[in-house]
Formats: sequence, structure tokens, C-alpha cells
Amino acid sequence: MAGHSHSANIKYRKDRVDSQRGKTFSKLARDIMSAAREGGGDPSANLRLRYAIDKARQVSMPRDNIERAIKKGCGELQGEALEEVIYEGYATGGVAVIVQALTDNRHRTAPDLRHLFEKRGGNLATSGAVAWMFERSGVFVVLREGVPSEDEMMGIVLDVGAEDLITTEDAYEIRSQASDFHSVGKGLEEREIAVEDARIIWVPTTTAEVADKDAARSVLNLISALEDHDDVQAVASNYDIPDALLVELRAEGQ
Repeated sequence: MAGHSHSANIKYRKDRVDSQRGKTFSKLARDIMSAAREGGGDPSANLRLRYAIDKARQVSMPRDNIERAIKKGCGELQGEALEEVIYEGYATGGVAVIVQALTDNRHRTAPDLRHLFEKRGGNLATSGAVAWMFERSGVFVVLREGVPSEDEMMGIVLDVGAEDLITTEDAYEIRSQASDFHSVGKGLEEREIAVEDARIIWVPTTTAEVADKDAARSVLNLISALEDHDDVQAVASNYDIPDALLVELRAEGQ
């Protein structure tokens, strides 16, 4: 099985808790509200909610905050009326970008995101402009330490109804159909496979190579700026930057 790994976008982007604690809690609370609104407030029956709660607990989000977010999502408490909005655009070099936002005011969010795109050499596009280059997939990240070998993991992947297994240096990335997200997650739990992170993401079906250093820096800066926006829950892109260039840019602090 093969595929472009987005583990770096899932496992290795750690929230800067010390400097952005309030922003982190706000994003996590919105994620919990969204999951509860979509699938109900029972974590045992709503796997997306379970994972959102687990992420909140990992950064020591207070229990009261978590419970309040669940109740807001279920409509049991008054609060901001949030809606999920998908924005599409292009970064430098024609790189496709999808932004998943959760906002109480799209008339504020859209201009903010348009400004971020334009400031970094991109542009916000119309609905449908780039979505056709992506598909929705469930992704489960499992750290390799202390778990079955790659061959054994492949057997588990097939048993639980997942579609793909991507192996990186220290993690497995399990892919599933978005519609199978809950059943695959339950299957991994039953086999006592500890999931580091899991979510439904936009996965590119085609990629855009970015070999120029300045262009690559511009793409990464845009994605970073989008992810830092309060209303943004997730960002997906189809850039393909050579590993050596990524290492060089990261050494420069990109």
C-alpha cells in the first residue's frame, strides 16, 4: 500500500501550550462542540468526540471546560452559534489549500482568511475550486514503539476494515474511508492498539511539486498563519516539497 503521508500534519504539530494556552483551549473547545453537535454528547457512541476529549485532556484542559463544551454542542447551554465552513484557495505556485473553519461570524472569518492568503502570495478562491483535488479520509496515527510489527499491523488494518497503512520512521498512519471512521476506531480499540491521534481529514489525490526555496517558504508560512487563526480547525494542502528542502527550511525556523 502506498500514499502521501500527512503524519507531519497530524502527529508532529504540537500545540504551543505555554505561549498559546488560551487559544489552544478555545480551538479544542470548538472541536468538542462540533463533534458533540454532529454525533451527540456520549463519547462511547461518538468516536470523534472521544478523540477530541482525549486531545483536550492531553494538554490539561479543565474538566469543567470540556463538559461545558459538550453541553453547548448538544444545545443544552446557550452559547455562540457556530457553523462549520470550508474555504478553498491557492498558495504560491498553484498549491491547493483547503481550510476547515468553525465560526460564529463568517463575515469576519472570510475577509480574515482572504487577507492571510493575499499577504503570502496566494488567493482565496470560490467554493469547489480545489475540493475536487481532495478526498475525505479517516486517519489514525499509531506510534510504532511497543506495537506490532509492520506485517502484523497490516493484518490488523485489513481486519478492521481500513484501506491503507503508511509507515514512517516512528509512526504508523492508518487510512480508512471517512464513512468507516467509527468502525475502524472501534476495531483498533478492541485490538488494544493505542491511537495517538485520529480525525477525518482532506487528503490530496494529486500533488503540486514545490522545489523552489522561496516558494516553499511562502507555502509553509501561509499554512502556519492559517492554522494560527482562531476560527481555523484544520488546513490541508497538496504541496510536495522535497525532504531535503523541508529539512533546510525547518532548520531556519520555518
